[in-house]
Amino acid sequence: MRFRAGSAALTGLLGGLLLGATSGHAAEPEAPKGAPKEPPIPAALQEQINELREGQLRLLKEVQELKTLLTAKEEREGRTEVGAKPPPASNISLNVYRELFRGSPRARVAIVEYSDFDCSHCAKFALEIYPQLARDYIQPGRIRYYFRDLPAPGSPESLLKSRTARCAGEQGKFWEMHDLLFTAQSRLPAEQEPVVLAKSLGLDLEKFNVCLSNPRYVDALARVTADAARMGISGTPAFLIGTVSEDGNFFRAAHLQLGGENLDELKKSLDEVLAAMPGN
Repeated sequence: MRFRAGSAALTGLLGGLLLGATSGHAAEPEAPKGAPKEPPIPAALQEQINELREGQLRLLKEVQELKTLLTAKEEREGRTEVGAKPPPASNISLNVYRELFRGSPRARVAIVEYSDFDCSHCAKFALEIYPQLARDYIQPGRIRYYFRDLPAPGSPESLLKSRTARCAGEQGKFWEMHDLLFTAQSRLPAEQEPVVLAKSLGLDLEKFNVCLSNPRYVDALARVTADAARMGISGTPAFLIGTVSEDGNFFRAAHLQLGGENLDELKKSLDEVLAAMPGN
């Protein structure tokens, strides 16, 4: 399970973007003598990577201004202390209006996962445990599954992957990119991964690169990070299990579970909420 400091979550997320935007200019380390040479990157792909890097640099001014505004907001509202006791899950409610989910729109029981595309424990859940939940609960139409990306503070790779998934979502491929990011985790150089995966999904690369060079998702990710910190979620994966209102706009938690290695605990919480629903 990946832990993060709640007090640094808001500004650390944006700091990661700044690091990511400038990291492309670091000197490449020399390969050991005798080591096999890496195959050259195709010119078209290298051009797309360069355009993406330039777009990241153009974001610096906007992100710095946004970071200043969010830091001031955090100081006004008060910081979450590291190690603070999480609030009772029953006090947690979320606005899920128009959020993507897997499962039946008629299901009133839901699970909301907070996850990080660059977290190995999250990948383990996505590849090994989620398929069992999908088989037993999601595909039969018993629950909805929501996903909220929670990039690690100060990690440009985490932030870039979150924005990659959201930009794929603009072309109707969020879940496909979600699955690829976890499957391909650490197999590709960070700066090549967005373009390579987008190309494999058949996305319009011009539209994708324009989206990835735009700051419109940075503030949304910062809000998710701040909300998670206030709820006492300091690591990934984390899960809220509860119910969705009849109009599908609001989620009310009944259980908060940190860590996704224990399938039995997740099932126990889901079964408890399902049993309490009218008609069961």
